This record gives sequence, C-alpha cells and structure tokens, in this order.
Amino acid sequence: LTLIEATVDAVDIPVTLKMRLGWDETSINAPTLARRAEAAGIMLLTVHGRTRSQFYKGQANWNAIRDVVDAVEIPVIANGDCCEFDDALRMLEASGADGVMVGRGSYGKPWLPGHIGHFLATGEKRAEPGGPELRDLVLEHYKAIITHYGTMPGVRIARKHLGWYLDNSGLGRELPGPLRKTLMTSNDPVEVIRLVDGWFSSSERSAA
Repeated sequence: LTLIEATVDAVDIPVTLKMRLGWDETSINAPTLARRAEAAGIMLLTVHGRTRSQFYKGQANWNAIRDVVDAVEIPVIANGDCCEFDDALRMLEASGADGVMVGRGSYGKPWLPGHIGHFLATGEKRAEPGGPELRDLVLEHYKAIITHYGTMPGVRIARKHLGWYLDNSGLGRELPGPLRKTLMTSNDPVEVIRLVDGWFSSSERSAA
C-alpha cells in the first residue's frame, strides 16, 4: 500500500487502481486489497476476473468480482472477456459492477468500447464499420501511429494493429500470403498505405 498512498498524496486528481482476483486460486485476496486500497484513498477500482497465474487462460470469473463490489463503497469496473454487446450485459449482471472495461476484445475493432457504451445506454447495437469506412479508419489509425511514434518505431508498432484489423474483418482469410507478409514486414509506410488502400479497393470491386 505504500505505493498507493504515495501516489494519492502526490497528486490532486482522483487515483484509480486496476487489479486481479489474486495471485492464484488459493490466494483470492481482491476483496481485502480493495478495502485497503479504498482506505488509502483510491477512488475507483477495476477488477480483472482472472488470477495473476492464469494470465489470459481460461475464462474470467465475473461472479468473483461481486465480492469486491460488496467489499467497498467506491465504484467498481469489471474487466475480462468482454468481447461483444451481450458479454457486457452478462458481466454487469454477474458482477454487480458499476461498469465494464473492454481490453483485448477491442483488438482489431477499436470502436467496440464506444459501441458497447452506446448499447448499454440505448439498447441499440451499432453495426461494425466495413468497406470504405473501415478502410479510412485503418489508414487513419496507421498514419496516426506513424506520426506519434516516428517512422521506424511506428511501422513496427502498427503491424500488430494491421494484423488485428485483417483478422477481425475477415479480410485476412482472403489476403494472399505474400501480400500479408509484405504488410507485416515492410519498413516503408508509403508502401503499406498503398497496399492497404489497394486491397480494400479490390475487395470492394469483388463484392460489387
């Protein structure tokens, strides 16, 4: 708790904390840690429904998050395996949490947290972007990464995002192996942008 107390004392803004259920199944100590964190000044908790030893294996235990919700007065956000609209509803019902956090479920679909938030507020399930809208989003994201990190770091960082976009959209299954290899290895952002734009354009023509 020394680190938490030092952080709370050092800043004038609310401090939040993200944690897991415990180290392993024999040491589920999240409720105890949550109470201590609240007493130290933490204003909101996010709880991932797995133990540290699980990493990302198995399924998140949303029911176990409820024990943390019951242990504290501050808001609790549930995290783990929220990948679609109905997951968010089931997570809230099982955990009793005040909200949900989307993590790996947004790989290749960064619009998902916003769509889930809209769904929880209105009941409307927005469709995923596709076609020219998705192409523009992918290219905008790619260019923003290059601008933010610089050319060489940005090109490398962007590769995983391109892979996630391809896999999530289904385009990856149709993408010729050599073309995907070029996208994942090219150090020339101009070439990558040209290939992405060209691939989406050819896919649109095929669909038409």
